[in-house]
Amino acid sequence: MSLGQQLAPHLPFLRRYARALTGSQQHGDSYVKAALEAIVQAPDQFTRDVDPRLGLYRTFQAIWGSVNFADEGDGVVEGGDDNEAVARARLAKLTPLPRQALLLTAMEGFSPEDAAYLIDTDVDEVERLVSEALAEIEEQTRAEVLIIEDEPIIAMDLETIVRDLGHDVTGVAVTRDEAVTQARARRPGLVLADIQLADDSSGIDAVKDILGEFSVPVIFITAFPERLLTGERPEPTFLITKPFQRATVKAAIAQALFFDRATIPA
Repeated sequence: MSLGQQLAPHLPFLRRYARALTGSQQHGDSYVKAALEAIVQAPDQFTRDVDPRLGLYRTFQAIWGSVNFADEGDGVVEGGDDNEAVARARLAKLTPLPRQALLLTAMEGFSPEDAAYLIDTDVDEVERLVSEALAEIEEQTRAEVLIIEDEPIIAMDLETIVRDLGHDVTGVAVTRDEAVTQARARRPGLVLADIQLADDSSGIDAVKDILGEFSVPVIFITAFPERLLTGERPEPTFLITKPFQRATVKAAIAQALFFDRATIPA
């Protein structure tokens, strides 16, 4: 199997990580593209003594630490999306290394040992960085959350996670119409959405309806992530696959609110 074939299955998830790290699909893809170009230009330098996914992320981390696309004048930052402005405001108040440790472990599913390899530190430091990131971000962010989920047990679990983080739940909707109605009645600061709902309506359509009326960060939580990771349309920055780990949802909520202008510290 060629190197390209080994890396291909991991690219959608690397793009997800890059988007979450930068707060922008365009900006994140610039780093992913640069990492792939580095591999193509020097395939003999690609790390072969670890799993291909680890090698791919290691290459990305090297690019992330050495290249600043924000200064290249390519329009990625200037004239970019709102998330980029929010991210830049927050990054002035939070060091990036704890966020990388958090995303790599809680969202991307790397073990502390693998995360330590990726960011070139030790396991104890990774655990310290994750704790630091969660504490700092949770201190900055508080929100009211709308949950769009038709499975009662999952909805209850999400409610518990949201409340444990110190946020309020505006309601739980099980259909597209309910979601839109509840969002209009009490505007949420964050939406957690499944994509396949009780009456065969679509969580994707519900989110589109809500976003048509006001801007709000969205986290999709679904058993069908491939429906959203097609590359054919703007993809969600935050996407969690069912069955999920509670830590993954907590990390995604923290990161989504991290990029929400309404919670930027003064």
